[in-house]
Amino acid sequence: MRTYLDHNATTSVRPSVIEAMSAVMAQTGNPSSVHADGQGAMARVETARRQVGKALCARPEDIVFTSGGTEALNLALHAAISAGMVGRIIVTAIEHEAVAATAAASGLPVDVWPINDQGVVEIAWLAERLSRWSDRDGRPLLAMMLANNEIGTLQPVAEATALVREAGGLSVVDAIQAVGKIAVDFAGIGCDYMAISAHKFGGPQGVGALLASCDAPMARHHHGGGQEKGRRAGTHNVAGIVGLATALDEAVATLDAFAALAPHRDRMAAKLKTLSPELIEIGAGAPRLPNTLGLCQPGWPGATQVMALDLAGVAISAGSACSSGTSKGSKIGTALGLSEAASQGFIRVSLGWNSKPDDADAFIDAWSTALARISPTLTPVPEEAVG
Repeated sequence: MRTYLDHNATTSVRPSVIEAMSAVMAQTGNPSSVHADGQGAMARVETARRQVGKALCARPEDIVFTSGGTEALNLALHAAISAGMVGRIIVTAIEHEAVAATAAASGLPVDVWPINDQGVVEIAWLAERLSRWSDRDGRPLLAMMLANNEIGTLQPVAEATALVREAGGLSVVDAIQAVGKIAVDFAGIGCDYMAISAHKFGGPQGVGALLASCDAPMARHHHGGGQEKGRRAGTHNVAGIVGLATALDEAVATLDAFAALAPHRDRMAAKLKTLSPELIEIGAGAPRLPNTLGLCQPGWPGATQVMALDLAGVAISAGSACSSGTSKGSKIGTALGLSEAASQGFIRVSLGWNSKPDDADAFIDAWSTALARISPTLTPVPEEAVG
């Protein structure tokens, strides 16, 4: 019996979603067709659009369905930059590569907003940077995540977007890890664009959405037909869209149950710290997602920990799934100023909507057993290298 604790990479598809998608796939019809079958499919898409709008406090007409979170973020950044006047992009030091790499590829100057020792950006930095903004810098474009994917820390997005809007800029919020785990209010956050992805909250892989405010510039990134009011070409993934909306409805209705995962997260951290006093729990002093635990065991590479636990039947990760297989260690560790050796000791344990207390126990048992086996061979890391 395996224990899955990598829900931030992708979580289990909810049974209600499988049922809803199966019903849609039993039907035939292209939503762009004018006959009754096509219009039936379009009705299912529009119902889903209303569901998403209600769940996230957004107007249905401001929602663009995409192939996932990465496309949604790329579409947002492309739209903002294509509108002109954007002269410089601000990203946080812990952004997912879907944002960081897209900003780097834009050809525009990129300012990196650093994090503090808890893995959170500080508003004072942004306020000071914007106070020095000049006409030469052009219009500011901020791209930042609501919840970090590696350690779960919540970022001050509402305060940040207010500052950027006051400076005449645009803001993109990556809410991919936050939606379905905490309450998310698109209107309340005040951003111009927000990206979400179904497979993070119990929907299918390969479908997401971009929420764009009524006055946000839009420019299509994929050319073709006139789907999504000309904002995103391509035949609608009707089953996937219905699955996204179904999962979101259920996730939002059960946020209290998800919040109850926090004691299990904290129990895992507390037990492991008794076994290894040098273990670092990153972000423990900041508001976090209730399911996410970021740990750094100096001297024990995260990739090795992942393999050891996998052999014991427990699935965790050494960071973002999109960065797995790299040798540089956690992006969080680098942003915190840890040495490469220390940041390579990072692992992420993420519970999910269907996790049980026994899952936390299984992780504790597997990790402690692996630690006991590897301890004699661990290379000591100097204290100054672990923060």
